[in-house]
Amino acid sequence: MLHPSYHDLMSKVNSEVESGEAPVVNSRYSIVLATSKRARQLIDGVKPLTNSSCPKPLSIAIDELNQAKIHILSEDEAAEAERRKAEREAQRMEEQERKAAEAEEMIAVAEED
Repeated sequence: MLHPSYHDLMSKVNSEVESGEAPVVNSRYSIVLATSKRARQLIDGVKPLTNSSCPKPLSIAIDELNQAKIHILSEDEAAEAERRKAEREAQRMEEQERKAAEAEEMIAVAEED
């Protein structure tokens, strides 16, 4: 038997949803998908958010979900998060371009002297 059970995890995730709203998680598949994505992040080197007794990434991901250290986003929330991420990336690129232009300008001024 899995500890915590799928039912317990689904209840934990959906406990943050206000009454009248659609639940974030409707099936076991959603739990499996979310924990597998988090486990992949852990495998890729992201630091765990909990001190788990089991070293396996999937067990750590389940533990993080059970302790509400990670959250499953609804489709709308995920789209909004992606939009904000794209905006931050665009701002970062603009800042790099501005700094590169300033550096070129400084070099051009230095060459004129």
